[in-house]
Amino acid sequence: MRGDGDAMRDGGTTPSAGLGAVVLQWGRIGCTGFGGPPAHIALLRELCVDRKRWLTATEFEDAVAACNLLPGPASTQLAIFCAWRVAGPIGAVVGGAAFILPGLAMILVLAAVFLAGSPPDWVRGAGAGAGAAVAAVAVRAGFGLVPESWRRSSAHWRWVVYAALGGTAAATVGPWLVLVLLGCGAVEVACQLVGRGGRIGAHVWLLVAAAAATTTGGVVALMWVAFKVGALAYGGGFVIIPLMQADAVDAYHWMTNTEFLNAVALGQVTPGPVTQTVAVVGYAAYGVGGGLLAALVAFAPSFSFVLLGAKRFDALRRNPTIRAFLSGAGPAAIGAIIGVAIPLALALDEWWQFGVLAGAAVALFLLRRGVVTTLLAAGAVGIVAALFGASLP
Repeated sequence: MRGDGDAMRDGGTTPSAGLGAVVLQWGRIGCTGFGGPPAHIALLRELCVDRKRWLTATEFEDAVAACNLLPGPASTQLAIFCAWRVAGPIGAVVGGAAFILPGLAMILVLAAVFLAGSPPDWVRGAGAGAGAAVAAVAVRAGFGLVPESWRRSSAHWRWVVYAALGGTAAATVGPWLVLVLLGCGAVEVACQLVGRGGRIGAHVWLLVAAAAATTTGGVVALMWVAFKVGALAYGGGFVIIPLMQADAVDAYHWMTNTEFLNAVALGQVTPGPVTQTVAVVGYAAYGVGGGLLAALVAFAPSFSFVLLGAKRFDALRRNPTIRAFLSGAGPAAIGAIIGVAIPLALALDEWWQFGVLAGAAVALFLLRRGVVTTLLAAGAVGIVAALFGASLP
């Protein structure tokens, strides 16, 4: 059905917005966008399609589909694209920044509190409680992605294999998960090209590029971790967790397991994209400067994808090779999101945290409570536990 926005296009008018409106409206979404990508998409649609009619419903749905084909935080890329659509390249930069910065500022302030040398017991309790619920949140996020991915799959047996590989990699070889995701995507490309009688060799460059990437430690290591988060993560925000955990905790010792769980929880309870969790890792490594650097590196690919490729989004959606790659990498990412629950649960130190984890699972899966509500409740339980003298990690 064609709506008023379509009629407006037929009249020859191209809706646009000034930079002031972009800052105001995208900043509002950045301040109120609790709940992750579903909330961001709903708020952007309500603004751009329903209220302002800057985009038609069809244009918006096509933009959502195209952004989901890109690596990195899809809802952030959608926010940047919508700003590009109504205010051009400068609008894309301004709108994307307005969307990201409120949550980034909030998460860095909270990181300073939770990662302080000697935070009060109630702060430690809140972090321990919220962190205990993160494994359940990861499982919920993964299972929420299964139906649509399964429906799009051209070979369900391969879907199962890719998901199993992603889950196993997330649970066992976190730093190398990127190669598994890229490998599953490349295998699916090869399968579909062979089925169409195409050539394979030109499409394995992603694996070569990933295998050639190395780090030398220090700031370069932080930048590589942030780049993986922003440019090589498919399938939603939680797939970045196994990409960060082994690096931040085991390889470079920037954080303890408890601090990492706190970081993931902070990324969930603050507005804006979950990708901002990487700013907490950067803060733990090199203070405020490290947090800002990690965020800059992680979000730079999203801006680049839109600024350089927004005019080609229609071609991107129709490209069979890209769609095939996502048909392999997508299920692997879903498996990784679910599989990361294992190391997250194993990172818990205190007996009462396992009770909080069980309670969070009940709240999310049986009572159908929201993620933010569940994490805040888990944090409140942690505060009570701390006030009653429970051991804290």
